[in-house]
Amino acid sequence: MVSSRAKRLVATAVAFVLATPLSGCFLPNDDVPAGIAIPGRYRAGPLQADSALPSVVWWRGFGSKELSDLIEEALTSNFDIAAAVARIVQADANSRIVGSALLPVVDLNASALRSRASQSGGAGGRSERITYSGSLSASYEIDFWGKNRAALRSAEELAVATRFDREVVALTTVVSVANTYFQVLAAQDRLRIARDNLAAATRVYNLVKQRFDVGTASALDTAQQESVVNIQRAAIPPLEQVVQQNIATLAVLIGRTPESIRVHGGSMARVRIPPVTPGLPSDLIAQRPDIREAEAQLASAGADVYSARAAFFPTIQLTGEGGYQSAVLKTLLRPESAFYNVAAGLTQPLFDGLRLQGQLDLRIGQQDELLQLYRKAIVSGFADVERALIAVQQTIRLVRLQDDVVTSTRRAFEITETRLREGTVDLTTVLINQQALFNAQDTLANNQLSRLNAVVGLFQALGGGWQKPRPDVPKDTPKDGPA
Repeated sequence: MVSSRAKRLVATAVAFVLATPLSGCFLPNDDVPAGIAIPGRYRAGPLQADSALPSVVWWRGFGSKELSDLIEEALTSNFDIAAAVARIVQADANSRIVGSALLPVVDLNASALRSRASQSGGAGGRSERITYSGSLSASYEIDFWGKNRAALRSAEELAVATRFDREVVALTTVVSVANTYFQVLAAQDRLRIARDNLAAATRVYNLVKQRFDVGTASALDTAQQESVVNIQRAAIPPLEQVVQQNIATLAVLIGRTPESIRVHGGSMARVRIPPVTPGLPSDLIAQRPDIREAEAQLASAGADVYSARAAFFPTIQLTGEGGYQSAVLKTLLRPESAFYNVAAGLTQPLFDGLRLQGQLDLRIGQQDELLQLYRKAIVSGFADVERALIAVQQTIRLVRLQDDVVTSTRRAFEITETRLREGTVDLTTVLINQQALFNAQDTLANNQLSRLNAVVGLFQALGGGWQKPRPDVPKDTPKDGPA
């Protein structure tokens, strides 16, 4: 007979063995704050910050119907967006798969068995038997500790993250279409400038040639101006290449082959600059889909940590089976043919080579990694808006200043061209002024493209206005209004 002291020692040892793995379960809450200080306003934003958000169809503010048609076609036909939607379907299916652990598994079983015993041993009696059976079997794991519910929550948060990922892909696609379209417009503008400059250089060359014919200009003067003409002529093919290549890129973005797309383009001068209100920094966390995606992934990791902790607890499994079994088919469904069995099992991990502890440490490490990525996404979002605001302000200013440069250099070139006709200016002065004009015009076109890209970048940094849709943008938008 075992003494009471020995019983107490055995109970203490069992309690210690059970308490060791379970001790990891009693830890603080899995909800981890980001720990990021939210600024009251953007440094480069307006002094009086407001909570206005961009329109959901913000690209219409540029006033280009062709651009709007391209973007709206891309939203329905882009392959990357379609792939993101497919990932949503996969994540939803995975959630259903994981959630099935919370429900019992029920199977219908039916069989007919015919058997014949060996007669070689001299055994008598009936040599053949037929057994019919039909039954229902069920098994269910009691999720007493919430392990399966936490796994389902993790899968559901990942499904939410895929939806935000789809918004990220859609916003990136819209921005890519807009920037590529503006690249086409900029190349067309620069192409027109190059052709106009070629015509101007040709006019000057003809004047120099006439002076050379009458002996008032040297062969060097003619060769220098001819070089300018050739340089301007050589600048045209690369710009034509840029136009065609960007049109091909647009075709891929809208899910079509290059030969099936026609882009008329136009000029950046006819594109409106829509005003953009950055709103409050506190709104950015809810506006940016990439931040919301990182938040959902962090929540999923928190659920994984909870599930890994719950794995230290015992697993309680219920199984049952009931049905009918008979050697004669016509008596199969009689009460005397009924049978059933019910079982309950409990499994407590005691020693697994620290596998469960390793899984918990892995989940905690993944949660910490996603926490840092979530914090980085928030800080990066604020920095993106600041950079975009600075870019919009400076490019608008730069375009205005460069426009003054073009105006003054054009006036200087026109004066020198007139005096060249009169024979009162040397060719060196003409060469300097025409090169200054050509460079100033090309720089202005590049600055206008930078201004459009900066405005698009600000819309992207603000999340594109996807969360609070508005039906339309204002129709009367100033052409060069402040962003």
